Amino acid sequence: MLANSAFPFITGTGMRVKSSFLAIALVAATPAIAQPVVQGDAAACKAEEEALEQDMAVARSRGQMLRRQELAEALAALQVRCKTLSPAQSRAARIERLEREIRALRLELERAEEQLRELTRGG
Repeated sequence: MLANSAFPFITGTGMRVKSSFLAIALVAATPAIAQPVVQGDAAACKAEEEALEQDMAVARSRGQMLRRQELAEALAALQVRCKTLSPAQSRAARIERLEREIRALRLELERAEEQLRELTRGG
């Protein structure tokens, strides 16, 4: 079937485009030489960044590593385009992002350990 092999982002007979593909396409379509955003757009950039990070966490939790990588590339492009944070804020944002990622990974590890305990108990 053409929809599944040549165009993995198209699903079903309705030929719907997945929203994640649209988000990636929108970010990728932004010119790489765009001017840094003004301070008023900083909130929009931050919101887009947080949404992409959340989508990455969901993809990671579902084992969708290719999708997670695509989202990471979109996030990197967004960060280059926005350039809104000062170095100190950028460092703090990276620390906060890494702390969130560590919490998510610990939660994922706890779930996996619980599944292992259930399996070893014969459940």
